[in-house]
Amino acid sequence: MSEEAGFLSSVIETVKTVVYALLIAGVFRTVFFQPFWIPSGSMKDTLLIGDFLFVNKMAYGYSYASCPSIRIPAVGIDIGADDFCGVFEGSENRLFGSEPEQGDVVVFRHPVTGRDFIKRLIGLPGDRIQMKEGLLYINDVAVEIEADGVFTEVWEAQGPQGSLPNCANGARGEGAVCEKERFIETLPNGTQHSILNIGPGGRTDDTGVSIVPEDHFFFMGDNRDNSTDSRVPQNLRGVGYVPRSALVGRADRVMFSSAGRSMFAFWTWRSDRYFKAIE
Repeated sequence: MSEEAGFLSSVIETVKTVVYALLIAGVFRTVFFQPFWIPSGSMKDTLLIGDFLFVNKMAYGYSYASCPSIRIPAVGIDIGADDFCGVFEGSENRLFGSEPEQGDVVVFRHPVTGRDFIKRLIGLPGDRIQMKEGLLYINDVAVEIEADGVFTEVWEAQGPQGSLPNCANGARGEGAVCEKERFIETLPNGTQHSILNIGPGGRTDDTGVSIVPEDHFFFMGDNRDNSTDSRVPQNLRGVGYVPRSALVGRADRVMFSSAGRSMFAFWTWRSDRYFKAIE
């Protein structure tokens, strides 16, 4: 074999290897895991803006929501699960399905917009959910909460959206210390997790009773005063009840976390959040 032919053969083999690797990665992403980057502060301090994680699609089985979505606004790409698997949308059937558990941190498709949301599962089918003076009631019984100090962060623009945090101490000015009360909440099944409180008031601190329909779930953010979730109905631009078919998967672990405006700004990665378990 000539030197030129050998070089060409080597290039072809390299290209084939790259193509096979991309195909395997694509199948792996589509079938088993989906990457997710936290864009907002609704799940603080469990999840911070800039946390990068993989969603376990195998946790609850597969539905149309398990199909991939590709959104890159900078180049005008906006392909949702309905574009790939829209024919299955609305079906409550899930392949290899298993039951979500109260307290799971779940990625789901918004029932109206189809956008990916990540929240904590609070209410199961048949549960009665209500907020009274900022305290969660499940089936007419108040959940247990225990004071756990103060969550602090710097008052500054966060993430690619440049959002500013809301503070219990009204922090203003670049570099000021923003404070929120932190509590440990215990759900009826014994699951414990951190929640934040900014202050009294607001339409989500006091709500009517919500009875979760069959094959639906009720979700809330851990940053209770800064979360669009099931406490607000869909017709009022909230999330409302989420159907089983819209569940994408469970978030189990943060892989790494960027405190900067981009996940690629590695010099801003938080050293204490590598492979951090999500509780």
